[in-house]
Amino acid sequence: QVQLVESGGGLVQAGGSLRLSCAASGSIFSINFMGWYRQAPGKQRELVAAITSGGSTNYADSVKGRFTISRDNAKNTVYLQMNSLKPEDAAVYYCNARPRKYLEIWGQGTRVTVSS
Repeated sequence: QVQLVESGGGLVQAGGSLRLSCAASGSIFSINFMGWYRQAPGKQRELVAAITSGGSTNYADSVKGRFTISRDNAKNTVYLQMNSLKPEDAAVYYCNARPRKYLEIWGQGTRVTVSS
């Protein structure tokens, strides 16, 4: 089973940028759904962005125009480019993969802190 490892989180000032990476231990070529979720303290985990194997993307309204999800199947990696960060973007960000129906794989998360 594929394992996911996130990296790239950290502390950034409001208006700054970060790029998160999600490295898979195996091939993601055939995994249709890859996504980034986030969870802030006291809040439910929410979908931030997702990308299919065909390259179709969708975004939460709160991040549209600021975040970009991409995938590099050759490197078995999914990225989340985050620009114009706001304090409300602060959360633990999780990578998610759905290799097949009823199977979800999660990474351990990477923390993003945005200072105002």
